[in-house]
Amino acid sequence: MGQFPLKYCFFYSSLVFCLFVTWPCPEVRWQVSSRSYRCAVTLCRASLQGGLEGGMTMMIGREWWLHVALLCVPLLAVYLHIPQPQLSPALHTWRSSGRFFSFRGNNIFYKDSFGAVGSSDVVVLLHGFPTSGYDWHKVWEPLNQRFNRVIALDFLGFGFSDKPVIDSGQIGLISAVEALITHLGLADQKVNLLSHDYGDTVALELLYRSDHNRTGHLAINSLCLSNGGIFPETHYPRLMQKILKNSGFISPLLTRLITFHLFSRGIGDVFGPYTQPTEAEYWDMWTGVRFNDGNLVMDSILQYINQRLKHRDRWVGALTSTSTPLHMIYGPLDPVNPHPQFIHLYQKLVRRSTVSILDEHISHYPQLEDPTGFMNAYLNFINSF
Repeated sequence: MGQFPLKYCFFYSSLVFCLFVTWPCPEVRWQVSSRSYRCAVTLCRASLQGGLEGGMTMMIGREWWLHVALLCVPLLAVYLHIPQPQLSPALHTWRSSGRFFSFRGNNIFYKDSFGAVGSSDVVVLLHGFPTSGYDWHKVWEPLNQRFNRVIALDFLGFGFSDKPVIDSGQIGLISAVEALITHLGLADQKVNLLSHDYGDTVALELLYRSDHNRTGHLAINSLCLSNGGIFPETHYPRLMQKILKNSGFISPLLTRLITFHLFSRGIGDVFGPYTQPTEAEYWDMWTGVRFNDGNLVMDSILQYINQRLKHRDRWVGALTSTSTPLHMIYGPLDPVNPHPQFIHLYQKLVRRSTVSILDEHISHYPQLEDPTGFMNAYLNFINSF
């Protein structure tokens, strides 16, 4: 029958390892994998101590294929479905206070609250990747005290909105923001845009459409950006982002293997050392990603990074040519848009914009890491014109 292939032992052991790191419940994970682990160890020992023929005999005697099949069953179950986390009380309250509207056959979640009496000012909040409009919860009340209406949405593929596979060529999905403003009866109202990360890219497309009088465009009163990769030459995506956006047919497998631990480690890397999220905050972010299996479309959403390069002249050109009041709030410890390269290029190219650089320990999520400093910077800008 030939020699027993030792690679089967390593393959078997690797499957056990994959099961161990991907199973969502540690207690169940250990119980399911421990028996298979013992089988793998036995097989390896037999191969090393008794030689290849001895290993082969043991494999045949113990019906090795049955063990592999039994191991593949839970692995397949994990691959096909890892239950999404339950909403925390804070997330449940946030979702309950919002609404949905239909955009091109998909439901878009948004939150709209009325604030300052006697003011007609409206601010629209545009969140970043891979999180959601909940990113603004720490500055929501201060914004409510300044603006008559505060509006935030979850972009298609994010948060509580529907999560279809996003066509990499459809920058038209940015039209969801315009559709929301029309839905709320604010099509003729000048709005202030406050954006972060991926939201900066959305804001630049909206700015371009506004300045070129495209059909259905927003009337933009001001634009404040924060820590977005608006210049491809100074933008350094995280390793997981690079892998997911360029992996082609492997991406569906990779998106299913992302766990809370991998996610929280990646997110933690873009927060400052003294401003790390709490465990509960990590879980809220992950829950927003996992809601409606959003992790499975992350690879298609990440094509926006490639679009930044493709549409650089369009979007950077909108920044450099607009007469709309501009401001940049920047956390300088950001590894995605590092200091000083990013901010120096911004100040060089966007001369009309004012800039607020926060404390040196603030990183990629300034509105979460330093909500007070973020709000002070934004209110100084919004009250200056």
